[in-house]
Amino acid sequence: MTALHTVEDAVALSRDDNGLAIVATLRADNTIQSSMVNVGLLPHPDTGESVLGFVTYGKVKLNNLRARPQVTTTFRQDWKWATVEGTAEIAGPEDPQPWLDDERLRGLRREVFIAAGGTHDDWDEYDRVMAQQGRAVIFISITRVYSN
Repeated sequence: MTALHTVEDAVALSRDDNGLAIVATLRADNTIQSSMVNVGLLPHPDTGESVLGFVTYGKVKLNNLRARPQVTTTFRQDWKWATVEGTAEIAGPEDPQPWLDDERLRGLRREVFIAAGGTHDDWDEYDRVMAQQGRAVIFISITRVYSN
């Protein structure tokens, strides 16, 4: 089995599975909270740097990332896996950014979803649900990549 060394290698593992990856955050009691999300690789909307991105409304995950922005994302395909560690930045209704307005957030939710391999038959409905749920976009600045 060949080791995967880049974030592109890591993300490629889940390309056929709509970018599904396990995201782990750190709780206040120093235990791990994990969930599965659709993750894509895209340029950061402000810096242009390559980042991982996903969309969420999970209050536990968001609160963990607000307090402790360290995040680990693991991609897999059969017995091949790759982990990407990094620092999260939240952009959303409750987490304003100087470069973000409502229209840009609407577009970013779509961009991240598409980067993860998603498609939608009714983008207006997608936008409505994302706004109604108050979904935020998480951008992960990459600090380390490792694999089996």
